[in-house]
Amino acid sequence: MSGVGRHVTVLLREAVDALAVRDDGVYVDGTFGRGGHSRAVLASLGKSGRLIALDRDPQAIAAGREMIDDPRFELVHAPFSDLGAVLDELEVGEIDGVLLDLGVSSPQLDDAARGMSFRFDAPLDMRMDTSRGQAVAQWLAEASVAQITEVLREYGEERFAHAIAKAIAVARTGGAVATTGQLAALVEKAVRTREPGQHPATRSFQALRIFINQELTELSRVLPVAVERLAAGGRLVVISFHSLEDRIVKRFMRDESRPPQLPSRLPLRAVDLPAPRLALVGRARRPDEDEVAANPRARSAVMRVAQRQGMRA
Repeated sequence: MSGVGRHVTVLLREAVDALAVRDDGVYVDGTFGRGGHSRAVLASLGKSGRLIALDRDPQAIAAGREMIDDPRFELVHAPFSDLGAVLDELEVGEIDGVLLDLGVSSPQLDDAARGMSFRFDAPLDMRMDTSRGQAVAQWLAEASVAQITEVLREYGEERFAHAIAKAIAVARTGGAVATTGQLAALVEKAVRTREPGQHPATRSFQALRIFINQELTELSRVLPVAVERLAAGGRLVVISFHSLEDRIVKRFMRDESRPPQLPSRLPLRAVDLPAPRLALVGRARRPDEDEVAANPRARSAVMRVAQRQGMRA
């Protein structure tokens, strides 16, 4: 991949195929990004179909409004956790599919001003929605050593979380840790051993980004809403890039595809239990070698698919 702002959509054909797009269906792309999945869904829709796309990033919204002019398409500036409210506002009841392509996009990583990468020395921001919320630099200026340690451990699985947190606390007594370069240098000194091929600040930057954007909370909130709004036969397709995200998706789909777990002594037969809301569709899918070779950022992607149970009206 080359070129700042260029985004290569991961598992493009596989994700759209997994949605099983109907000509007249109503679909949601919960993570518009630069519109790769949205354009492919629109190409599969008939004239009476409809696609609603959401993104929390104002730059993605601006780019999308310039690149797609289609009466079947609506683009909304909102996090995907607001899915229910967005559908209500648009007077949409049931939908036929939801696609979530999680994580950070290439334009966000490659734009130095966003402060998401240690490859550039830039203001330490990391917000996906730059119109609201607290930048990482602001949070680090106020957070305790214990709070920083917890974030780095929970969201970055960083072994040296406490040492990094103490280094940040010491450094900020002489002024704010305000840039990506400052933070990367602090982490590099605090991390005693490196993982082969990985910058010592990788886990810390990842953890702070996930935390400041509440990415795991957003995901946990949207999944039950998506299933609630799916019509019978509708598909939920989720592509995740981090083990913590994938764990949430895997457990949610697994639990929703099983009958309720009731006490063993309760006098109920299996046939009397409510039917699961979801059925798993195939196994987890990963990019093939050719896709990873063409787009190294695809290497950690995992796609999971489930279908809403029941009969179509």
